[in-house]
Amino acid sequence: MSIPVQLSVPTPLEYFASLVQSDADFPLLEAAASLAQDEYPELDVQQLLGDVDQLQAKLQRRLPADASAMHRLRLLNQFFFADLGFGANVNHYYDPDNSYLNAVLRTRRGIPVSLALLWMELAQGLRLDVQGIAFPGHFMVRVVLPQGQVVMDPLSGQSLSREALVERLAPYPFGSGLAADDAVLWERYLQPATPRETLARMLRNLQEIYRAQGDRPRLLAVLNRLIVLLPQAWDSWRDRGLVHAECGHRAAAAMDWETYLAHTPPSPERALIARRLKDLGPG
Repeated sequence: MSIPVQLSVPTPLEYFASLVQSDADFPLLEAAASLAQDEYPELDVQQLLGDVDQLQAKLQRRLPADASAMHRLRLLNQFFFADLGFGANVNHYYDPDNSYLNAVLRTRRGIPVSLALLWMELAQGLRLDVQGIAFPGHFMVRVVLPQGQVVMDPLSGQSLSREALVERLAPYPFGSGLAADDAVLWERYLQPATPRETLARMLRNLQEIYRAQGDRPRLLAVLNRLIVLLPQAWDSWRDRGLVHAECGHRAAAAMDWETYLAHTPPSPERALIARRLKDLGPG
């Protein structure tokens, strides 16, 4: 008599952890798509990736064999922004769906980082040299062409001059005094974002949305992923402890705060967490 083999299905968090454990061949699009499994448990991530592949195939059929890099870029922008109609969700900019790629594909609306991910996936299929840029307040993309590099707004496909980039930094304290020819602009604010940094940006966007909404269960789910992605981001341990404490999860809050305190230098914030831990009492 044979004994049936029972396969263990990974939880969404376990699946995510398996995707982000190594920086070698980091599957950014798949990992980003998997974020939506917290909100859409029935989401088939592989089907979503297949949908993107279908868009890629449709775009490839429009591409002349001898197309230059500039021609490929223009063709992609026409396809992505004009034909498919991707753009900013200006009426509901802080809707969490703007960060979930299944919803972005369905509605054609998103925020800079989610639109950039889809755009870059298509661009790489056209053999364009592209990178995400973790620009303050607005994720950008950079395209390296034989004629030079282009920094582009993924909400519109608009190419941004140095002057326009400096203007976008002006509202920030560190942006005052920058000039368009300032090397600091390129060395500090236009560095390529790693896949891990890009994914962290998506999660931190969701973190701020759910914090503002007071949605503790969803906030906990996001913080769980952030800690898996960046286990040494000690502020995330502190923040998750705060949410656990608000939910009455004393033991979990204590564990997170103990981890935070064990890895951070003295500071007023650390002293406050130490007092809260002392006042927490038994679980």
